[in-house]
Amino acid sequence: MPVDRIAEAAVEGDAADDAGGVDLALLADTPAQRAYPSGERVGSLTSYTTIDGAWHSTLNQTNVLSAGTTRSTRGVSLRLGEGRMSDDLRSFNAVVQEPDTRTALTALWSMDLMYEAGLPEGVWQMVIGRGGSIGGALTDNADYMMFTGSTATATATATGRRIASDAGRRLIGASLELGGKNAVIVLDDADIDRAAEGAVNACFPSAGQLCVSVERLYVAESIRDAFVARTKKLTIGAAYDYSVDVGSLTTPAQLKTVTEHVEDAVAKGATVLAGGKARLDLGPLFHEPTILTDVTPDMTLHSHETFGPVVSVSTYRDVDDAVTRANATAYGLNAGVWSRDGARGRAVAARVHAGTVNVNEAFAAAWGSVDAPMGGMGDSGLGRRHGADGILKYTEPQTVAHQRLQGFYPPARVSPETWTVLLGTALRVMKKVGMR
Repeated sequence: MPVDRIAEAAVEGDAADDAGGVDLALLADTPAQRAYPSGERVGSLTSYTTIDGAWHSTLNQTNVLSAGTTRSTRGVSLRLGEGRMSDDLRSFNAVVQEPDTRTALTALWSMDLMYEAGLPEGVWQMVIGRGGSIGGALTDNADYMMFTGSTATATATATGRRIASDAGRRLIGASLELGGKNAVIVLDDADIDRAAEGAVNACFPSAGQLCVSVERLYVAESIRDAFVARTKKLTIGAAYDYSVDVGSLTTPAQLKTVTEHVEDAVAKGATVLAGGKARLDLGPLFHEPTILTDVTPDMTLHSHETFGPVVSVSTYRDVDDAVTRANATAYGLNAGVWSRDGARGRAVAARVHAGTVNVNEAFAAAWGSVDAPMGGMGDSGLGRRHGADGILKYTEPQTVAHQRLQGFYPPARVSPETWTVLLGTALRVMKKVGMR
């Protein structure tokens, strides 16, 4: 469907929510279709391969999909929303974006900058409204769906699964990043100070409101004590500079989730090693960086994403035990391993069930490797972002094969038996001389 019409249908859906339906009258020609016409070969998006042989040649090229949609929740709104958008646009597709309503101004500002820089009219369009009202029109008419949303709420999880189901019903592609319950393993040979500092940087940036933030630590006791000491020194407050270490949560609902997770764990026997309380004296949405131990499976935060400045810390018997416990989750987005021995760290990292695993880092190494694919396993989602995978998912490969000279069927007046011998001999000779 033309990108203009997808946006228009979504707006109609939001307005007609109470009326119970959307009239999807399709437009045949739009600025977006004129910019990137559906089905038009705009050239290969990778280095396409031409295979020349004595009898035939094959061209592998990549075709655009025409129009995709990007839906995102809050978080790092500029990087997540517009980062996904750039992959879509760089693959010569038009796109309709549905940003989170709480971060819509950032998305609109980004779109204005792109048009100011010369983006063709109508290629990037935006609709703002409730996902329950406009999401159906987007999913039902796009050629590809990209969704970013936390698993911290049942609504976001259900939305991701519904998008995957709808994409499967329509036989279109979808990529979903749905958050996780990320773990870090600190091995017994790790540098204590470096690992403790890394753990702080893993758990509390953006007040723990990053999809790749760490919420589970498996460490030796010496590392745990150093981590607790560093966490207690963190400053909390509101500032646009570097004068504080931990800032505010984003919404009252998120503060409620964090508070409930901590209170539930404490009520069921968890021990607070640092923090543990909301700090309403600093502002309406502040919560202390919190470290809990003695966390058990019956506690909500044991298995569910908190998406806040809260981490559980546990010790382990040996490496096998640490890996088993790190993998004991339905999610698999991101993880980290600390070790002085890089080869040992990489070997352990390869055993962790997560889309990205960092050694002597929590997430920045993988996140900053922009040519490397990034995405989740299990309930953390489908598909990959970044690198070639992030761009090519918005395309469809096509092979064009041109038969030259004699084909595989026997020519006139040559029996099948004779042709089989001749063809087999010719293929063996071609293989020996390096022909393809």
